[in-house]
Amino acid sequence: MKAAVVSSFDRPPGYDDFPDPVPQHSGELVVDVVATALHPRVRSQADGSHYSSTGELPLVPGIDAVVRDSRGRHYYALLDDTTLGTMAQRTVIDKDRSVALPRHADPIAVAAAVNPAMSSWVALRHRIDFKRGSRVLILGATGNAGRMAIQVAKRFGAGEVIAAGRNPQRLNGLKALGADRVLTLDQLDMAGDVDVVIDYVWGQPTAKGMVDLLTHRRDRGKDLIWIEVGSMAGPGAEIISAALRSTRLQVVGSGIGSVSGHHFRTEIAKIAEAVTEGAFDVRTRTAPLSDVTAAWTQTLGGDERLVFLP
Repeated sequence: MKAAVVSSFDRPPGYDDFPDPVPQHSGELVVDVVATALHPRVRSQADGSHYSSTGELPLVPGIDAVVRDSRGRHYYALLDDTTLGTMAQRTVIDKDRSVALPRHADPIAVAAAVNPAMSSWVALRHRIDFKRGSRVLILGATGNAGRMAIQVAKRFGAGEVIAAGRNPQRLNGLKALGADRVLTLDQLDMAGDVDVVIDYVWGQPTAKGMVDLLTHRRDRGKDLIWIEVGSMAGPGAEIISAALRSTRLQVVGSGIGSVSGHHFRTEIAKIAEAVTEGAFDVRTRTAPLSDVTAAWTQTLGGDERLVFLP
């Protein structure tokens, strides 16, 4: 079969031959891939930089997809770390990590939206005790996952959502998605006493922004939970000791390893249902998988997600 094949971590995948998938146990099923999206998590998988990388090559990237079984039924499937991902004509899925989709579901929208929505959805559902009416600050809100986080927080009853990012022009467009206020990353001293921060940025902007936010916090005794989800600006952020001692600050992470597979499976069905209902603003660009090498380096707007069609 044909697939996007990573032969070297310093080059984009090439469209090449790869062995046909073979189930390893009774819970696995060989399926046709209908649509699979290029998430930041997939890029880090393909360049070997993700913390779960084993360094094994060659590999087919892709962590999720809309797939079709032999009877023509569509599923959203999430894969474990494997050298046979979803950027192929066929792949192997675990039945326990797949969700049957309604017949009217748009495969492209589901493939594009479930992963970025999952990051904030699972964080708010399973990493903290999120309370309706909470004030939420999203760092990196102009990215695809950040845009979804605005909509997820509102869906879960946030009292106020503040969207923060680098680009003022793109920030202004986020009010249409439910953001009550927008700030650039150097304006976090104006955020006020927020309850929850969802951080897709990390790195130096977080190190500075955390100090700005906490220094101008009026009620130091009020709980603030900082959820680290992504690291677009760098893998490390210096947190000064006074930030942890002078306020009721908790820093938690949300991702693979910090949330059980059971909880991910439970929430996937709910997210896929919400996407199918049209609950999220989903913007996509499609490309045939055969164009993977050229498409891999395309520059997309932060509100778009590239979806490959095998």
